[in-house]
Amino acid sequence: MTLLRVDNMTHFFGGLRAVHSYNLTLEPGHIVGLIGPNGAGKTTIFNLISGIHTPTQGNIELNGQNLIGHHPHEIAAMGLGRTFQNLLLWRHMTVLEHVKMACYSQLEYGIWGAFFGSRLCHQEEKRLTAKAMHLLETFNVAQFSSQLAVSLPYGAQRRVEMARAMATNPKVLFLDEPTAGMTPDELNRMISIIRKIHEDFDVAILMIEHRLKFVMELCERIQTLVFGEIIAEGNPEEIKNNPKVIEAYLGKEDIH
Repeated sequence: MTLLRVDNMTHFFGGLRAVHSYNLTLEPGHIVGLIGPNGAGKTTIFNLISGIHTPTQGNIELNGQNLIGHHPHEIAAMGLGRTFQNLLLWRHMTVLEHVKMACYSQLEYGIWGAFFGSRLCHQEEKRLTAKAMHLLETFNVAQFSSQLAVSLPYGAQRRVEMARAMATNPKVLFLDEPTAGMTPDELNRMISIIRKIHEDFDVAILMIEHRLKFVMELCERIQTLVFGEIIAEGNPEEIKNNPKVIEAYLGKEDIH
């Protein structure tokens, strides 16, 4: 069964066509890469699917449910988690608080239970803390749990953001440039982490990434986007040798 299906999604910002007839099928357990030059429209596609913008036309379904018209928090509750190209971390919250915050929509004790400190409230808070710590351990940032998230090294902040995305129990995870600003050591660690969450949590992944080596190593299928339109799609070997992809990244030699 297809988890995420996008059919003929097109979007205009005023008179500018940002995305043209974009199609995607994402199956359970698959890792798909979305690559392309800066300004190609990759993050716009993420924003359209996750509800930040509404497509001008097209259809989007997650697990058979229509996403068009739903707010981002509703889409997250339906099973789509994501990270952002620019880190979105709160300045005055600890690492543990960031991940726990993403879990609060799953709590059952309600406002009165919280106000009176009910038994269910204490049980749920204990469960939530254990879940958050497990995620922090998965992403190798549990040792920072009591520190402010913004005080961490950049690579660790990225992993906190990923742990927060996974706290919503997504069926599909969007990663927007997960290795941006990372050192080679951090890059290798991120490859291992993504493989681990893919296997342990059985989540389908769509990622935007500029480092082609990273994409080639992790993704079984890759889409190449140029000026809002897919110019090539295939396995890593097909994409690596595709003349259109080579031209998009390296340019075309003028022989005249």
